[in-house]
Amino acid sequence: MVTGKVKVLNETGIHLRLANEIVNAASRFEAIVMLEKDGLEVNAKSMLGVAMLGAENGAELTLNIEGSDEQEALDTLTGLFETNFGKEVI
Repeated sequence: MVTGKVKVLNETGIHLRLANEIVNAASRFEAIVMLEKDGLEVNAKSMLGVAMLGAENGAELTLNIEGSDEQEALDTLTGLFETNFGKEVI
């Protein structure tokens, strides 16, 4: 199992389009990908789960990933957050 911390940089938080990007990225991996905020842990391959987090701008999230491609999944998802999903940080 690998774990990583990410921060929501998007000014409007994780809205449905970003949740969809997270789900699509997580779904490319065989590993179990969980996303946690304030003690609530959800499956990052579930649109409803990711949206339920209500992650606002500045929120810190934890990625808990377990499986054969866990490190690649962690690197990919961390990269999405670090680059603000390819959008300029305002």
